[in-house]
Amino acid sequence: MLLTENIKGKLVFYQMEGNATYVRDTGELASEVPTETMFELFDPHQNLSKAKFTYTWDLGNGEVIQGTEPVVRYHYSASGNYTLQLKLGVNVTEFAPLRNEVYSINLKVLDAIKHIEMKGPSDYEVSQDSSLAFHVDGSPPMWVCWRFLPQCMPDMMGGCTLNMLYENTLQLNHTFTSAGIHCLDISVRNDISKLQSSFSVTVKRSSDHVIFILSSAAILVATFSFIAVIACRPRHHNRSRVIF
Repeated sequence: MLLTENIKGKLVFYQMEGNATYVRDTGELASEVPTETMFELFDPHQNLSKAKFTYTWDLGNGEVIQGTEPVVRYHYSASGNYTLQLKLGVNVTEFAPLRNEVYSINLKVLDAIKHIEMKGPSDYEVSQDSSLAFHVDGSPPMWVCWRFLPQCMPDMMGGCTLNMLYENTLQLNHTFTSAGIHCLDISVRNDISKLQSSFSVTVKRSSDHVIFILSSAAILVATFSFIAVIACRPRHHNRSRVIF
């Protein structure tokens, strides 16, 4: 609650996305989202029920809006830190002088997470240290929760790996233990938004593994061929003659 010497009230922030309305009471707003800020007067004894109010809203981005209603509608087009000030003019009676009260609040405007893009290849090999790169649109810091699903089979009981992201580039290190199609479930959130996405990658057996198998197979074939040749050779019996 914001306090002045004689007038008490608070600023309440609402943001509308589609059919949903969010109450932003932490001083953090999403950029490019329609915003409505309302001044709620605290006057339980109705001492100011007949007072006339004027509202001058300084959004901190060079825009100033004036009116006689305790609400203002706007949006911040860019992320950053802003100081919103409300200059409240109060005229209690017709003959009383106009009094001004100033309310001020520091706002942190963040870009909502709208897109996750996978960079680099989608083919990987078994038993190799793999690095997967992603670009995340949104204001850091962001929390990332990810997991791989072999053969894209759902895992209701499995958890995820949680990482903190302080930039827009995400690097995941993983070693695949089996070949086939693997699905990556990834969820990213910051203080004002959340986005979940899924990607599929193809994992093949490594070339070294294939060479080893072919080499082993060649050795086995050669061994069996040698055994077969030995087994199929005709046997010659030497007969010795004894001369008296």
